[in-house]
Amino acid sequence: MVGQAGGRTLVEKVIAKAAGLPSVRAGDLVTAKVDLAFAHDSSGPRRWRPLLEELGVGLWDPSRVAIVSDHYVPAVDAESAAILKATRDFARDYRVSNFFDMVGICHLVLPEHGLIRPGAFIAGGDSHTPTAGAFGAYAAGYGATDMAAIAATGQTWLAVPETIRVEWTGSFATGVAAKDVMLFLCRELGMDNAFRAVEFAGPLVEAMPMAERMVLANMAAELGAETGVVAPDAVTFAYLAARGAPVVDEAAALALHSDADATYAALYRFDASSLAPQIAAPHSPANTRDATEFAEVRIDQAYIGACVGAKIEDLRMAADVLKGRRVAPGVRLLVAPGSARTAELAAREGVLETLLAAGAVLMPSGCGACAGMGAGILAEGETCISSTNRNFQGRMGHAGANVYLGSPYAVAAAATAGRIVDPRPYLTGAA
Repeated sequence: MVGQAGGRTLVEKVIAKAAGLPSVRAGDLVTAKVDLAFAHDSSGPRRWRPLLEELGVGLWDPSRVAIVSDHYVPAVDAESAAILKATRDFARDYRVSNFFDMVGICHLVLPEHGLIRPGAFIAGGDSHTPTAGAFGAYAAGYGATDMAAIAATGQTWLAVPETIRVEWTGSFATGVAAKDVMLFLCRELGMDNAFRAVEFAGPLVEAMPMAERMVLANMAAELGAETGVVAPDAVTFAYLAARGAPVVDEAAALALHSDADATYAALYRFDASSLAPQIAAPHSPANTRDATEFAEVRIDQAYIGACVGAKIEDLRMAADVLKGRRVAPGVRLLVAPGSARTAELAAREGVLETLLAAGAVLMPSGCGACAGMGAGILAEGETCISSTNRNFQGRMGHAGANVYLGSPYAVAAAATAGRIVDPRPYLTGAA
């Protein structure tokens, strides 16, 4: 253990607040009140309704429940249409006002609407629920049965997780982004960090915009952690204020920062200045090496999408690479903006124009090919480079396909080169 016995971590402070206790320690078993419970069309209503009806109960507080249709959108067959109808019927019957239908991926739509707050305890029906931890919340994913119980009672029990603190100094080189940090960490820390939280800190993290902090928290799931967190600060407050949801008590939010004498399960320090663009080879995010080591890997498809890789900032990265260039012959570049708002902003800025002029194919906002649903999935023997967070065998289509992971810079550069390359020359004009 690293640190002294007196202080508390950010995670311990948020859980203590949710449990109504003066303080908690890692390992304590507590019952916590949930501030926001959410699910999507795959994990939520179609699984919740039978359980709620069997118990004869409704939602504990419909105003604290959010439902997002993002996995089966748009419907491609009768089964997916029925799932979406069940989702819409549930939102109507249970009076869920925070229902977002076909407007983007839950992990992006909820913060866009100001529903993710510093200090909140958030339960979500998806493994990438930790994305919300970028706002200084405790956000963890739960299975459908647990989520139904949470939706009915507004409470859950948990063991307070230990915290691993990861500090980053230095600054990114051109063509390096938060996605490279997380692929690097998947290799260095491994993917078996169960029952732990990962706190991201240090000057590099403090300088990151919310979109990049969300990448860190999101891919804490790939590290196997319960959640990932970043302490709230002026960047957090500005993001929420710009979306009509200002933080009223900023001092209370700042007090959530981990104490200087907090105890950590482990403390890691890295310097981003020497970090090169990273690529994860099939079939694991931990199978990561520098992009230059994959120069002979030719691709059939490049995919820019998912909760981790299709925000407006991600589309801008891709456009920076593709401006004035064309997608290589025989390569498909698919772009699925993470939300309708993202697509609208990208159109207004001219980002979509740049991507389409390069030969990209625009797809609906939603989880799509990342979850192996709808358009964009892979055939046997095909190779794809993707801005998504997972490349497990068969996730994006046929089990005989190969998926490599990279930043939007790396995906766009590979699309125009026809093979995996270091994206940095494509941003400096040297390619």
